Amino acid sequence: MKRLVLALIVALQLAACASIPPQPSNQEIADACRLLLQNRAWHDALRATARNWGAPMGFQLAVMKQESSFDAEARPPRGQARWFGFVEGDYVSSAVGYSQALDSTWETYKASTGNWGASRNNFRDSSDFIGWYFSATGKRTGLGQFDYKAHYLAYHEGAGGYLKGTYKSKRWLVDVAGNVAQQAARYEAQIAKCGGLRERFLGIF
Repeated sequence: MKRLVLALIVALQLAACASIPPQPSNQEIADACRLLLQNRAWHDALRATARNWGAPMGFQLAVMKQESSFDAEARPPRGQARWFGFVEGDYVSSAVGYSQALDSTWETYKASTGNWGASRNNFRDSSDFIGWYFSATGKRTGLGQFDYKAHYLAYHEGAGGYLKGTYKSKRWLVDVAGNVAQQAARYEAQIAKCGGLRERFLGIF
């Protein structure tokens, strides 16, 4: 019986690993057209989020690139090791997955949307989370839909932190937000010019 239970656990673990797509190559990450043609389900998820929450597809991709480099199992670094280096330190935050959402924020998202089975390792759920957060902070702060830099600052600091201007003392964060904004605009332009994606959008295949 114990062997059967162990075998089932191993099988479930292998299935879970198999369901997570491999991290894209640097060439794919640099080109949204190539990235999404290789991952058609990702394109569908991004479009659904854009329709439901108003978050542009390029912004969603830029956030994931910055936060996790599209690594479904990304985690923040660990703190200092203990017991003479034999025991790894705790992760510096609870952020996990494509969007690097924190435990508390993810639980708020699930409660707000009713998406109780959502996983931070799932691309569609992570896309929807970014859209939900984009919409919520946009309503609270009054940010425009295409103000990518400000939206990333709010994504990082929270709506309250953004309104208080907590980012103003973090030059590095302002610089990162600028890079995210440029990447979002670049991704938007690449998606708009991607013939294969336009064909899919028009229902040709």
